[in-house]
Amino acid sequence: MSTSLHPPQPQSPTTPHVLDNPAWAALVGPADPRAWDDLATLVGPGTVTPVTGATAPPAGWQLVESGQGVQLVDTALRAEPAPDAVRLGPDDVPEVLDLVARTRPGPFLPRTVELGTYLGLREGGRLIAMAGERLRPPGWTEISAVCTDPQHRGRGLATRLVRAVAAGIRERGDTPFLHAAASNTNAIRLYESIGFTLRRRTAFLLVRTPGGDEG
Repeated sequence: MSTSLHPPQPQSPTTPHVLDNPAWAALVGPADPRAWDDLATLVGPGTVTPVTGATAPPAGWQLVESGQGVQLVDTALRAEPAPDAVRLGPDDVPEVLDLVARTRPGPFLPRTVELGTYLGLREGGRLIAMAGERLRPPGWTEISAVCTDPQHRGRGLATRLVRAVAAGIRERGDTPFLHAAASNTNAIRLYESIGFTLRRRTAFLLVRTPGGDEG
């Protein structure tokens, strides 16, 4: 499996980069007001979802949380498969949601595993680490939901899964990127040490789509 980089062609300095607002780019291309409607249709009513590149949600949406983050892109990552990793799917959702609840890697919903390849590591039959794909703007794929059970940290499990997810991304010609909370300095140092480079600092919102049970 080739691990050579295949970065997309540079865009004009006057043209917003697709990674400046990857959620919009993954949905419809350049952002416009209709993108809020597209996002609501994609994730469903009454659903909490992250948004970058916006200062406030439109009327009818609920602001749940806001904060600062960083965006990092793959520039020198050694991507390689993890033979003992398993592909996670709908049958694994209860275990996945349990791991997410204990590790809090970011928003993750019951159907998030359908957005791309999610890989997990098990020990004694129990899911102890995972990572997967989320946003896919043209030429790029976001690595997301990187998390390890607190009792199994310090063993390099997250790094193995990031490399394995990246190998699949690279194989189809995309370049991996990811986001982290600006306050998560340990994760940022780890990502930089394995070949990611800080591209930009971001502001993010967690918003709830209109409708549904908000209680």
